[in-house]
Amino acid sequence: MVINNVIKVIDQFAQSNGKRIAYDELGDTHTYEELKVVSDHLAAFIDNSNISDKAPIMIYGGQQFAMIASFLGSVKSGHAYIPVDVNSADERLLDILEIGQPGLVIAIDKLPINIENVPVINSSKLKDIFDTPAEYQLTHPVTENDNFYIIFTSGTTGKPKGVQISHNNLLSFANWMLGDDFGWDAESNVLSQPPYSFDLSVMDWVPTLLSQGTLKAVPKDVSDDFKTLFTTLPTLELNRWVSTPSFADVALLDPEFNQTTHPNLRAFYFCGEVLTKTTAEKLLDRFPDTKVYNTYGPTEATVAVTSLEITKKIIAQNDKMPIGYVKNDTTITIRDADGALLDDGQAGEIVIAGPSVSKGYLNNAEKTAAAFTTIDGVQAYRTGDLAVKDADGLLHYKGRSDFQIKLHGFRIELEEVAQQLQQSQWVEQAVAVPRYDADGKVKQLLAIIVANTHHFEKPIQLTQAIKLELENVMMPYMVPNRFMYRESLPLTPNGKIDLKGLITEVNGNA
Repeated sequence: MVINNVIKVIDQFAQSNGKRIAYDELGDTHTYEELKVVSDHLAAFIDNSNISDKAPIMIYGGQQFAMIASFLGSVKSGHAYIPVDVNSADERLLDILEIGQPGLVIAIDKLPINIENVPVINSSKLKDIFDTPAEYQLTHPVTENDNFYIIFTSGTTGKPKGVQISHNNLLSFANWMLGDDFGWDAESNVLSQPPYSFDLSVMDWVPTLLSQGTLKAVPKDVSDDFKTLFTTLPTLELNRWVSTPSFADVALLDPEFNQTTHPNLRAFYFCGEVLTKTTAEKLLDRFPDTKVYNTYGPTEATVAVTSLEITKKIIAQNDKMPIGYVKNDTTITIRDADGALLDDGQAGEIVIAGPSVSKGYLNNAEKTAAAFTTIDGVQAYRTGDLAVKDADGLLHYKGRSDFQIKLHGFRIELEEVAQQLQQSQWVEQAVAVPRYDADGKVKQLLAIIVANTHHFEKPIQLTQAIKLELENVMMPYMVPNRFMYRESLPLTPNGKIDLKGLITEVNGNA
């Protein structure tokens, strides 16, 4: 079935099978019928709120049913939504308000700042709106090239950028996810763990609600408490798992995370960061009946644009997991720094062209012009990601252009160092971090490692064992100068290893 309208399909389920559970937050369940009713009530309220035509609506909260209901209420009334996570810093909220210029703020959780120039609906008021009957007709919903959502990037350097994703962009992604490439069954129980401000969450909630599935929400306080997480996951009866590889690594710390405790889990879907060979091997060993899909894509091209099922054969043939083949309606070219096309086998920047590519950054013409272009009349995005395309069209990721360093004249890719470190039997997780001198040049490469169980009495002995094991794997110039050990690696609110934060920490302590 080809989907032509996201809102109508979800509403139709409410009319045909409304008692089915759409959202389940640890036993607090909500049906498709309820989702339609409350989003209709909110849309009616927004229509009567006299906010500017098509002004976006900022929606602030965590992993709650009210977030999804508010998203749908917004787009039903013709307004894109801006999802903002409850763990966002005050400065980030202020930046989003300044750049996004929302016509309304819905605060499902208590806001940490005062907002005076934009009307705010708090949780109590929102409950009243949800409970107030209102007949609603879809006369002016978000459609075609209208913005469906606007997700703000991390903004680690400078102000965050608001990526505009249209209804057409979303349709391109959703139809691909529900097509032949992934075998996504209707009525699946799907893990909903990434925050809604992270576009990986679109990979769980949109395909799920478009296929009459149930979102199994795991709030941040549960995912952050490993003991609670480990006891919670088997109770969810998951069929599909969507997360970053780092979150799967956390789950794998539990020896009981396997096929026996998750007998109905049919597929893992990964995006947002590199899927390492180590993680892929562990998953296939523990879940022999479950498929593992690696995907790749920037927020600017609507979640993901490439995919590959990772098999034991793929693992055996590759030191690093390929990021897949491009989806049918999209073109990926590999280009040099001047924008010239490169031949297969040559490393260069990934440039994506197709119907899922964003129109650009909200209220930021300068950065839009720098990153977006057209190729043969099709909207295209320069990703800043490096890759090689082989003769079969399979893409092999080579890291971020901004995560490359030069040390002693050698160009080194930080993610590649980390992946090679993880080939040691003594290494559970690893990152490589540069330390800079006063002139901004790299003076040292550090390894920060979560070690596997070992018998070494001193860290220096463990370091020597790791180096010895990797002697024939790593080029000598890539071996870190210093090894540091930790119990765990910090994650960003989006569930990725916080590499930029570690770089800041290491250099702040220099």
